Amino acid sequence: MPPKQHSVQLPYFADSAALFSAFANQPWSVFLDSGYPYSNQGRYDIIAAHPVCTLVTHGNSTVITRGAQTILSADNPFDLVKQQLGEPRASIADLPFNGGAIGYFSYDLARRLEQLPVLAEDAEHIPEMAVGIYQWALVVDHQTQHSFLIGDDDLDPALWQTLIAQFSQLPPPLAHEPFRVVGAVRTNMDEASYSHAFNRIKHYLKEGDCYQVNLAQRFVADCAGDPWNAYLTLRELNVAPFSCYLNLPDVQILSSSPERFLKLSAGIVETKPIKGTRPRKQDDAEDLVQIQSLENSDKDKAENLMIVDLLRNDISKTCQKGSVKVPVIFAVESYATVHHLVSTVTGRLAADKHALDLLKSCFPGGSITGAPKIRAMEIIEELEPHRRGVYCGAIGYIGFDGNMDTNIAIRTLVHANHSIRFWAGGGIVNDSEVAEEYQESFDKAAAMLDLLQQLTV
Repeated sequence: MPPKQHSVQLPYFADSAALFSAFANQPWSVFLDSGYPYSNQGRYDIIAAHPVCTLVTHGNSTVITRGAQTILSADNPFDLVKQQLGEPRASIADLPFNGGAIGYFSYDLARRLEQLPVLAEDAEHIPEMAVGIYQWALVVDHQTQHSFLIGDDDLDPALWQTLIAQFSQLPPPLAHEPFRVVGAVRTNMDEASYSHAFNRIKHYLKEGDCYQVNLAQRFVADCAGDPWNAYLTLRELNVAPFSCYLNLPDVQILSSSPERFLKLSAGIVETKPIKGTRPRKQDDAEDLVQIQSLENSDKDKAENLMIVDLLRNDISKTCQKGSVKVPVIFAVESYATVHHLVSTVTGRLAADKHALDLLKSCFPGGSITGAPKIRAMEIIEELEPHRRGVYCGAIGYIGFDGNMDTNIAIRTLVHANHSIRFWAGGGIVNDSEVAEEYQESFDKAAAMLDLLQQLTV
């Protein structure tokens, strides 16, 4: 029998980052960040640390560590996470997360699902998957202004009391080493090389290989110091509802993603693909023109619809027949630096399927590959100089109770080995213009470039 769980209500604090600061330098500490108080687009924050089990995938092997025991497995990483979660448990409270798995599934984990060419340089040198299984978590609900600590009944009583004390008051300001960018930000595509890749995609579109291909460029800079300080600045510059900070042994992930990939709650599946972007303007009247331009763009609507159709097909693989719907199509959502065109696709998970089955069947998200998905991924591998790593993968949780929420890892910085890097791109279709698409990648990168500029010494 799986252990039972319990919860305790704790004092509410508006800024969960202050609470997480005490854990930020601990290995395997994780902060799923709604963006509050800088924005009210999100609702819940989740803080967890001290996982009882970790799963780390490199290539065809996953290292599973639970206590003093370490197992090496060649099985599918998604299936291994499902095994470690065990049989679904009943939820103990009306909260999105009752303990379970938190971590990232990198874009390149798709190689465990599909046969893809090996052409782009792997300069990341980080795991394709890093997931912890967490027995306790703090869940902060900014809508009701309540905080709850949840945990397994067999959690060490001394640890439980320590956590209650820690989360019942704001810690004193902690000294984290300043984060510094050393030298210039470099990109793996100048305008000429981007244009070459763009023209190759246009050729493939004309030949009928695909309908849309996502093309991204990679930015990188040398750095030093504590990336948690960089994240604190990022969450102010580019507040987003699916943000996070993951401090993992090999890498730190700083994400300010606006895009939900897959949510599963009480059997209901939701995905919200983004396709269509306009940069924000400081003048209100000019900003409204940008919104109206996006609302009236046949090109952006066509691009969005292609991905809606792809995702309808993907989630149908694990949903009840006839349950997949599109309740919202072509809605404009506004963020710190851009406006996006967003649609919503829903369904009901089949009774014999698990959240990890859903994630595996849809991975990676179609909004960041193109359509058809596999051919688009083959073209991405041919034309992008470097592997994507975490970028365009998924970050989030899969609970013991079977619920799940994950983002698409866009607007995401990766810190490892004294470098920090991020990617930005967009979907290319038949009527795309190279100058506009090249500029769009910089519009999407604006907040991250601003962050690195502010932190440059």
